[in-house]
Amino acid sequence: MDAIDRRIIAALQENGRQKLGELADSVGLSPTPCARRITALEEAGVITGYGARVDQAKLGLPVTVFISVELESQMGEAVTKFERAVSRMDEVMECHLMSGNRDILLRVAVADLTAFDRFMEEKLMRVDGIARMRSSFTLRTMVKRNVMPMG
Repeated sequence: MDAIDRRIIAALQENGRQKLGELADSVGLSPTPCARRITALEEAGVITGYGARVDQAKLGLPVTVFISVELESQMGEAVTKFERAVSRMDEVMECHLMSGNRDILLRVAVADLTAFDRFMEEKLMRVDGIARMRSSFTLRTMVKRNVMPMG
């Protein structure tokens, strides 16, 4: 990736809906070479997709919960089974394999405490191989970035 590719990525992160001509002008290219670079970045897996950013609360999911999970075993198959199970749970927005004293960190979005309780009892607590869980509720998001640093 060169400086122009980085400018293309930065511009698309800021506004993924801009027209090709506008994007090309902003990065100092004509539309055809700009389109070729975008295609190359997509094929290389640098650009992984396009989508709308939405307001979680306005969708009726104002509660964010981080759940630390310790597994009974950290063997590959146990982690894979857990990953498969939580990937089918719509409430799970992110699932991270962690270092340190917790194995997994989940970010969950729900409507309210009742919905969280239902998620825990009907879904997460039914996953085999969990030794311990600890939940922390977000009071307020202080920093949230949707743009990766390009420095």
